[in-house]
Amino acid sequence: MTDLSGKVALVTGSARGIGRAIALRYAALGANVVVNYAGNKDAAQDTVQDIRNLKAQAIAVQADVSDLTALEDLFQQALTEFGKIDIVVANAGVEIVDQAIADVTEEQFDRLFAINTKGAFFTLQKAAKYVEDKGRIIYIGSSTGQLAMSGVGLYGSSKMAPRYAAQVLAQEVGNRGITVNSIIPTAIEGAGVFTHVPEDSPLREVAKGMRPIDGRFGRAEDVADAAEYFAGPLAHWVSGQNLLISGGAQQ
Repeated sequence: MTDLSGKVALVTGSARGIGRAIALRYAALGANVVVNYAGNKDAAQDTVQDIRNLKAQAIAVQADVSDLTALEDLFQQALTEFGKIDIVVANAGVEIVDQAIADVTEEQFDRLFAINTKGAFFTLQKAAKYVEDKGRIIYIGSSTGQLAMSGVGLYGSSKMAPRYAAQVLAQEVGNRGITVNSIIPTAIEGAGVFTHVPEDSPLREVAKGMRPIDGRFGRAEDVADAAEYFAGPLAHWVSGQNLLISGGAQQ
């Protein structure tokens, strides 16, 4: 098992879903965690309490990652509380699904690109500035950015740019021993795109063919497994990679 004792992890969008699973995993491995949330304070406080129950320290910090002043404050609060940051996971995001590109409004476009693209990009930038040497930076992307699927054109488009930025950043911070990698999940039960897809949507029919292992959707804990790997010592020579978490559905 990976030992993260003494490490400090900042995970954006970690009140629920994939971000919460990663935050709890890091805490179970010994790390102290900064739990970031946009609006659901109760869920964030529940995550903090669960982390403390694992004998790790945690704080919850409200910040909309698309607001660069709030994003800077998030990192500053982490540094004030813990004195350093070793791991940053850029996970925060929003979804609009089951909507054709022809029906996307300017308001929807601006919202998704503000959070999923701008927010993730500048989270990566702040991470490069503040993370310790030999630290870890991880971006949580989406397979919708590489698999053309009707109904997720806007969401998938908004998730692609940070993947490229992460690969470039890996080159720019490698001389400090920092690794930068992306985790690319497919359908995750109870998280991401498929949280909001109606039961009668054609997207669910597509997703049924995306469960080759155990006949199930992915789970947030499956993504946390990958986040554990990238945060640990075994991944010290792995950087600039996109790790697809699909159970073999996509290759």
